[in-house]
Amino acid sequence: MRQAEISRNTLETQITVRLDLDGSGKSKLDTGIGFFDHMLDQIARHGMIDLEVKAKGDLHIDGHHTVEDIGISIGQALAQAIGDKKGLRRSGPAYVPLDEALSRVVVDLSGRPGLTYNMNFTRSMIGEFDVDLMREFFQGMVNHAAITLHIDNLRGDNAHHQCETMFKAFGRALRMAAESDPRSSGIPSTKGSL
Repeated sequence: MRQAEISRNTLETQITVRLDLDGSGKSKLDTGIGFFDHMLDQIARHGMIDLEVKAKGDLHIDGHHTVEDIGISIGQALAQAIGDKKGLRRSGPAYVPLDEALSRVVVDLSGRPGLTYNMNFTRSMIGEFDVDLMREFFQGMVNHAAITLHIDNLRGDNAHHQCETMFKAFGRALRMAAESDPRSSGIPSTKGSL
């Protein structure tokens, strides 16, 4: 049962995250930020993760606290659901195109938080959504899931397409990294632990 439920309550946000790494790609998302819900749905569908996120944040200020704290909460849920990592593939790469845009994402369930993020969006806003918040989401998630994550947008003219390829690729890379390796039952590290 690779499932987790996390609640995070601060003066800025109240968040509940439920996820199932062995799901079917279903999502139930209510962050108060429509475009962000659309991106989280990409993780669920392409990662074959059942994901529920309910968030109430101080959106009257902006989306920063909400997006970052959702990243933190999803990271905590991932760490809990992944468990000791025995028998997992550990790493996974994915390239995903959407029309003219192409992104590459590589995930390593390393036990060490690290984010390399190369996204040069063609505009700073997608509708009402500030694209700077995407880095905050992934940084919060990486820090609390203790994973290494490389995100590179290789090309794209449309910021929506650029962003969507990143989230789809992340879902696919995570799915691969968290899959069982049929040839291994141990920890995928020469150290013997991750």
